[in-house]
Amino acid sequence: MAYQTTLNSEVSYVGVGLHSGVDVHMTLQPAAADTGIVFVRSDLPGEPQVAAKASNVTSTLRATTIEENGIKMFTIEHLMSSFNAMGIDNCRILIDSEEPPVADGSSKVFMELIQKAGGKELPQLRREIVIDKLYRVDDGDKFVLALPYDGFRVSFTSINPHPVIGIQYGDYEINQEIYGKEVAPARTIAYEAEIEALRKMGLGLGGTMENVIVYNDQGWMNELRYPDELVRHKILDIVGDLRLAGFIKGHIVAVKSGHSLNTTMAKKLYEAFCK
Repeated sequence: MAYQTTLNSEVSYVGVGLHSGVDVHMTLQPAAADTGIVFVRSDLPGEPQVAAKASNVTSTLRATTIEENGIKMFTIEHLMSSFNAMGIDNCRILIDSEEPPVADGSSKVFMELIQKAGGKELPQLRREIVIDKLYRVDDGDKFVLALPYDGFRVSFTSINPHPVIGIQYGDYEINQEIYGKEVAPARTIAYEAEIEALRKMGLGLGGTMENVIVYNDQGWMNELRYPDELVRHKILDIVGDLRLAGFIKGHIVAVKSGHSLNTTMAKKLYEAFCK
């Protein structure tokens, strides 16, 4: 049995929100056992909190959004992915915006922040989600499976009709070492032809060539960190979205999944194990 953890000290970061485009000040703070991951809105009267749990997911349009008592936080998946890989159960995220900073478009910066703060074990057992049978969610030809497995592993197949992307497959054991080397540096992706439409919708306002990898009909417009960076980022996202259910012991198999299916699985597991 594993014990719960929190940060050993607080650590801060200042950046810009990917979709909002506004400056964000964020401080990760230690928290007591059974607090979970909570966003604390320092910019609002009374500093209301939004708990990062599957039952609070309200939107998955281009990012994962959680909401509690009318207070929203969106694009939380990269930060949540780092908490999952680093094994952090409890943290207060003091933040003055409704979106965490995008950093370099990956979860590498957040992982480094958590490493800088250090971890601390708490005298309370962790409640793990131990997959004991097949769980499945589908949306047409897209699906996510959760299977019994001694560890936490993610296998992801991305199928994109664009010739620049095509079919990409990634399969990783998710632990601090492998995630830090193979998954955390993978950045978020955009198709150049869609960027203007996204901005008219009020999305992607903080996106730049420094925090988003962009492709067009000729190829990639910036240098990739991995030839299959897209599918690695898809794995980063699903690791973050599933953290909303808790810590999972199992094998996740996903095909063409996005935030909607990811969080549907998170809700299914949360209902089965955490209610």
